[in-house]
Amino acid sequence: MQYAKQRTAVEKQALMNDLPREFLLKLKRFKPEEVDFIIENTTVETFRKGEIILREGSVCKKCYLVIQGALRQFKLVDGTEKVSAFFFEGDPVVSYSSYLNSSASEYSIQCFEDCVLISGAREKELEMHAENPVLEYITHHIMVDDFKKAEDYISLLNNFSPEERYLQLVKNNPKILQRAPLIYIASYLGITPESLSRIRRRTLESNK
Repeated sequence: MQYAKQRTAVEKQALMNDLPREFLLKLKRFKPEEVDFIIENTTVETFRKGEIILREGSVCKKCYLVIQGALRQFKLVDGTEKVSAFFFEGDPVVSYSSYLNSSASEYSIQCFEDCVLISGAREKELEMHAENPVLEYITHHIMVDDFKKAEDYISLLNNFSPEERYLQLVKNNPKILQRAPLIYIASYLGITPESLSRIRRRTLESNK
């Protein structure tokens, strides 16, 4: 019986390693040997829907990569949750200012689907970069992409009407509309759920 349990644990761990390996190879960012290096130096973690992986006010000590699932980033403003980002398969998940400076995070990050994530601590990441400089180069480009997304979101809120924001989301980020609850989408767009429902209804009618 004990042997069977040990074998099951080993098989489960092998599966957990195969899943991120296959996913990282599909991203086409990394060579096979770089993928093996990443797997050897990171951890695969699973989280249930509703679990919070980072709380506002705490220090972000890990950087994650989404293998399966979906998460949201939000903060409390006058007692109301304000969603400012979504993360899906292939996205890095991290509060950069907190992670890089060991400061308190301005945001919470929560799974809204069951998730499988690759995680790594800052100290280990620096060791990996020193041993494999190509990873540092790739990480830099991923960070640039993330900052561009943040700038685009600020522009979305400041330069577009609520209906235009929704149409931009339909055009550029349909995955959010397909997978996120409407209450989160409304918060992300800076409108009420009722306003979002009216906009969706008008959009559907105009497309008939």
